[in-house]
Amino acid sequence: MTAELQQAQEGGAAGAAAAESRARNCSVLLNQLREITGIQDPLFLRAALKAADGDLMQAVCFLTESHAKELGQEAVAAEPSDSEGSAVVAEQATSPTDATPDNDADLQEEVPLRPVKDFPNTLAMEKGPSATVNIRAQEPSVTESKNRSKRKRCEVWGENTSQSEWSRVGEWPVGMKNIGNTCWFSAVIQSLFQLPEFRRLVLSYSLPNRVLENCQSRSKKRNIAFMQELQCLFALMLGTLRKFVDPSTALELLRGAFRSPEEQQQDVSEFTHKLLDWLEDAFQLAVDGSTSQDKSENPMVQLFYGTFLTEGIHEGKTFSKIETFGQYPLQVNGYKNLHECLEGAMVEGETEPSPSDQSAKYGQERWFTKLPPVLTFELSRFEFNQSLGQPEKIHNKLEFPQIIYMDRFLYHNKELIQAKREELKKLKDQITVLQQKLERYMKYGSGAGRFPLPDMLQYVLEFAGTKPPAVSPCDQTSTPAGPQATCQTSDSPVQSRVTIMQTESTEGAAPAVATPCQELVNNPLPSSVFPVEMPEYPAPRVITENEMSLVVTCLQRWRNEVEQDIKALKNSITLLAQSAEQMFSDPQLHQVPYHLHAVLVHEGQANAGHYWAYIYNQPRKSWLKYNDISVTEASWEELERDSFGGLRNASAYCLMYISEKLPHFAAVDHEDGQSQREVESLPVELQQYIQEDNWRLEQEMAEWEEQSCKMAQIEQSSASLESQYLSSDSGQGQPSPCEHEARSLSSEHAMIIKDQTAQAIAKTTEAYEKAGVEAAFQEAFHEEYSRLYFLSKESPTPQSDPRLQHVLVYLLQNDAPKQVVERTLLEQFADRNLSYDERSISIMKVARAKLKEIGPDDVDMEEYKKWHEEYSLFRKVSVYLLTGLELYQNEKYYEALTYLVYAYQCNMALLIEGPSRGADESLIALYRRKCLLKLNEAAAALFESSNERSVAEGVSILNEQIIPCMHLIINNNISQDDLDAIEVMRSRWCSYLGKDMNEDLQLKLGEFLPRLLDCSAEGVILKEPPKIRPNSPYDLCSRFAAVMESIHGASAVTVK
Repeated sequence: MTAELQQAQEGGAAGAAAAESRARNCSVLLNQLREITGIQDPLFLRAALKAADGDLMQAVCFLTESHAKELGQEAVAAEPSDSEGSAVVAEQATSPTDATPDNDADLQEEVPLRPVKDFPNTLAMEKGPSATVNIRAQEPSVTESKNRSKRKRCEVWGENTSQSEWSRVGEWPVGMKNIGNTCWFSAVIQSLFQLPEFRRLVLSYSLPNRVLENCQSRSKKRNIAFMQELQCLFALMLGTLRKFVDPSTALELLRGAFRSPEEQQQDVSEFTHKLLDWLEDAFQLAVDGSTSQDKSENPMVQLFYGTFLTEGIHEGKTFSKIETFGQYPLQVNGYKNLHECLEGAMVEGETEPSPSDQSAKYGQERWFTKLPPVLTFELSRFEFNQSLGQPEKIHNKLEFPQIIYMDRFLYHNKELIQAKREELKKLKDQITVLQQKLERYMKYGSGAGRFPLPDMLQYVLEFAGTKPPAVSPCDQTSTPAGPQATCQTSDSPVQSRVTIMQTESTEGAAPAVATPCQELVNNPLPSSVFPVEMPEYPAPRVITENEMSLVVTCLQRWRNEVEQDIKALKNSITLLAQSAEQMFSDPQLHQVPYHLHAVLVHEGQANAGHYWAYIYNQPRKSWLKYNDISVTEASWEELERDSFGGLRNASAYCLMYISEKLPHFAAVDHEDGQSQREVESLPVELQQYIQEDNWRLEQEMAEWEEQSCKMAQIEQSSASLESQYLSSDSGQGQPSPCEHEARSLSSEHAMIIKDQTAQAIAKTTEAYEKAGVEAAFQEAFHEEYSRLYFLSKESPTPQSDPRLQHVLVYLLQNDAPKQVVERTLLEQFADRNLSYDERSISIMKVARAKLKEIGPDDVDMEEYKKWHEEYSLFRKVSVYLLTGLELYQNEKYYEALTYLVYAYQCNMALLIEGPSRGADESLIALYRRKCLLKLNEAAAALFESSNERSVAEGVSILNEQIIPCMHLIINNNISQDDLDAIEVMRSRWCSYLGKDMNEDLQLKLGEFLPRLLDCSAEGVILKEPPKIRPNSPYDLCSRFAAVMESIHGASAVTVK
């Protein structure tokens, strides 16, 4: 399996792109924060990370310490209720629009994500053969928030059950619910709805009865049904009191038209084409039913469709044709901005002289003859990779303006534009010639290595101006050096360095190789490396003053000439580039402006991702971001970051421009009550539809209030039962500290699997109604035990570990005592979080009564506590391992190594007790080794750069991570693979001993090389990863499956 893991992971790492790594950085932080705090609500996690400015530890403090103070210093439960939040969230959510944070993509750009290595926590570990990591135990707690509320019917409204999250504020635009990979629908529909003209056409759509009666075509009936559903959806978006609407009915009609019946993410362009086709057909029925005219009278055609003329020569024959377009496709590859894309799409081929000396066009040109009021550009950001046999996304940066002038692409400007294109081509040809000439100066030489000619002349000048030392290196230690050499022709850094060295030698300073660290570096070198007569640094040996003067004069004159030539070339290129940029800036070519209305953004890869839209709100004069149910204000800078591409895997996929001729450009200022006036102008049936939906909202809110009161009563009953349980325990005497800790751990483990327990109780309906609570308890107890027993006997697979599903599976697989197993299962049914209804509370009471019957002689609480501590440690190892693997796949090797080292050290303590007590040791060791090798290569590359800051960073990686981890590996039972990896790393650094490097690098090498070679010379200091909560209810099973599948499939980790 190790060989398979190595092969799969190396393939994945080789194919992983840097953009993917940055895009998943935010997701990794969110997963870490979820594991550390136990909080599942992504809204709270994202808001806390934003408030903490990307600092993970500060975000943890916000979500734990601050929250704990709000609960009266009570410990935070492993999963806070949906109605709870941190002080950070409360401060940020000052309005309904601010209450919903942006998605992960926004967080990634807005928050400067900090790596885990920046955290100041360190951990000192004792050296020795049995060295282990001293990890501070996480103090568990089962005290739960008194404000916890159960989610029932109101779950349909999202994660928050607060009434403020349901209601729309004023006339703020509403969001759209994502009912399963339907963000593409929301992005397109919102963009169209925010076009007042399109909205008016949809809401005023009607068909005569005779057309409806005579309609026999199945497709026409479907189109009419979809149009009616779209009408209802638009009416709700206009007049609803809800914060977001549900598009389920319209989506069900639309899904049947696509190739695949499964719920999958649809391509935006495919969906938009299909939508416009359906709308066009539906409106054509209305046109044919009233006037029987052609499609030119169709409102959808008038609004979205234009025409272009194609002219050209093919095989010596001229041709010309007019075509209609809706969404105009543009290629992204090879272009920097939208204008270049359009030029590439409009002109194909070149103009060359024919044999008759007349200009002939080989290729073709396109010219727009009619532009629609809504001009949509479809950016082709996907291409099929023939070698991989799958589609890939193009992440290239492509800029686009807020206003684009289409004059240069219109047919009536053909002659003017052709002349300007010819002139522009000449300018570009001139720029190309000048750039080639400039390159000959900047990459001078005849060999493989080429360098700027001015630099080469400067280096020769420095060499010519350097005088040889007065004595040979072998006599420097006893004979003073000659007078200081100076060069009046150059003040270069090289000369300054030589001068300083000579001055020190003159003053009798000790030679540079006299320090102990440098002796360590230089002693291994053979004596033949430095010949006795070799000068200390390069310098001319035999030259007269006249020769020197002539050489220096020529070199200086040549260098000045070359620099003047380079400056002149650069100035000419700049002037020509400016002329090219201003080629189409004539006022006569700025007569047809189109304003950017909407930008549809896709984040992800070719086979999966997420869509949202930026739409310009004309009355408010601001950009709004429509991300499913969230509608927030955005800036142009934010739109640029998300839409241009090039920085990460989010980029614009569709651009929608609109003409100033559209009616809503006349509405300069936003007027209060505008939406209400539109609602009042709707047909009566649509107004009634809106009213009915708003009445349903009021009813649901009333039911929510009633449900909240009931849940408060159940919570009060549960709290009363808890106090009775504690008071009865206190009546028998206070429990020992060991018993209290054991109960706390077992209660945490019971809370992890409370959903499984609830399912077991739900199956006892018949027994409870016929035979009472005792019979229901017995049935649930035995059925759950049987289920877990058979689960523990299942053969594990690389993608699943049954031990993560339930603590009893872990106990049964490791042959825990029967008394420990039975008490653990009783604790599961005695969990007070099961107080859903009367039956759950009754079964909970029976389980607690049986727990009280168990005396100290029946169960050894020390042993009971030990088993539950082991299971908590096992879950902690699993969290460390999964986090480390996720970080490794995202190329964050520094942080990944910390988690993997701690996973291995903690796992060792488990495996001592038995082979089934811990995780796969070989898997942890494999990726720990991979991380070490990757980090070592990175540190070596930084060290070789000779840049002061990079060298310091490389040495820091060595001191903080590589050397401590090597010490830990060697001082434990080291495998042959680990030993080979360590020898590879040591050899890499020892290879620098025979290389020529500056004095500072030699000194640093001499400082850390002894520690790298001798692993018994010091104690181990290793940075500690952020604290985690191993007993949080986060679904480790799904995460484990996703991570294991990804490392076998050589793809990046994506945890759902």
